[in-house]
Amino acid sequence: MIGIISDIHGNHVALSAVLRTLDDLGATDIICLGDIGGYYCQINQCCETLRQRNIFAVMGNHDWYLAKGEPCPRSNSANVCLDYQRTVITPDNLVWLASLPERAIIHGLDIVHGGWNDPIDEYVRPSQEYFSGLPGNHFASGHTHVQCVWSSGDKHYCNPGSVGQPRDGNSKAAFATWDGSSFELHRVDYDIEKIQKEMALAGFSPYYSENLSSGTSIGGRISKI
Repeated sequence: MIGIISDIHGNHVALSAVLRTLDDLGATDIICLGDIGGYYCQINQCCETLRQRNIFAVMGNHDWYLAKGEPCPRSNSANVCLDYQRTVITPDNLVWLASLPERAIIHGLDIVHGGWNDPIDEYVRPSQEYFSGLPGNHFASGHTHVQCVWSSGDKHYCNPGSVGQPRDGNSKAAFATWDGSSFELHRVDYDIEKIQKEMALAGFSPYYSENLSSGTSIGGRISKI
């Protein structure tokens, strides 16, 4: 069984809870669909845990912003958090983020962060029309922060949701598993107050982490597929 995680966003408290659960479930490997960076203050811990555990990852848009020194074009809040992460990320972790591929095929899965037209920043709305032109049968991406399993004919797709910032109105950390033929979605509780306290210690106002209690984006919006 393979664990699939995505959109950690510097929330090591949530990542630790997910990894413990995957270990308990007996996952033999774990893959990450990007966005290790962005939003929360534990960017180095997240990078180091993935590196130490040899977790394969593709690049997300927030990882790209960090690696390239570019701003997010649609969120001032995201840029405040990225600016903070740029001041604390270690050179080794930044080099590692910059080295991540945009797309890979691993364990029989074709994986990206965004979509197959734009691996970094496309929001996938799965449909037969979308996947019919792609070779292969099993696909996974993140980016929307909303869990989804979709199948049509011989095409099968999974979005594991977000480890570090769920946006579907459920505050539990989200992930998925893959057994070589089918996907299963999972949620797990974690200590939200702990990451909120860490954000306060890093100098952030409650605005940047209070959304974690309600499973929304910063500002309180619920996302849908």
